[in-house]
Amino acid sequence: MAVIANDMNTEKLYNFFTYKQKRMMLHVIGGTKMAQLWHQEIRRVHYKDTDQMGVAHHANYVAWFEVGRTEWMRETGMAYSKMEDLGLLLPVVEMNAKYHKPARYDDRLVIFTKVTDISAVRIRFLYEVRKIGEEMSMSTASSVTEPYGELLTSGSTLHMWVNRKWRPARIDKAAPDIYALLKEIQESE
Repeated sequence: MAVIANDMNTEKLYNFFTYKQKRMMLHVIGGTKMAQLWHQEIRRVHYKDTDQMGVAHHANYVAWFEVGRTEWMRETGMAYSKMEDLGLLLPVVEMNAKYHKPARYDDRLVIFTKVTDISAVRIRFLYEVRKIGEEMSMSTASSVTEPYGELLTSGSTLHMWVNRKWRPARIDKAAPDIYALLKEIQESE
């Protein structure tokens, strides 16, 4: 498993830094770029998530993608609540998922999320949902350079910035600081 930080104390300290501070640290400690990082969120498959076949229902992956995306945004300083306070919404306009293997009741999952394709009006996220065993030690770092575990589902979502009237909004005009942050992420690819 590739982890940003090298030891537990460094990982704990790392989680207290802002997105921009993390980017600077990564540049100094190894040159890994934020666009290459995957945010990770752990979930467990609950009984309510399974269908009669004993596997996680396919609709759960859409919700898990949303969890990954929401936490990625929060980690980068762009929490959805902050976007909404600015009058910006980010609806899904396209969603793709490829199911490689099923998740089952009580499986321990990691949702990996990263952003690609950024413009003033659209943003695309990539996702991987992977199964990890109970014995697998997991980093406490919020981001990793490479997903780990058994690949269950991969996918993407495309979003469009809109205002509260559901009219297209240019984030470079409505929230130039956020747009600058997104462009910085894109340029680091």
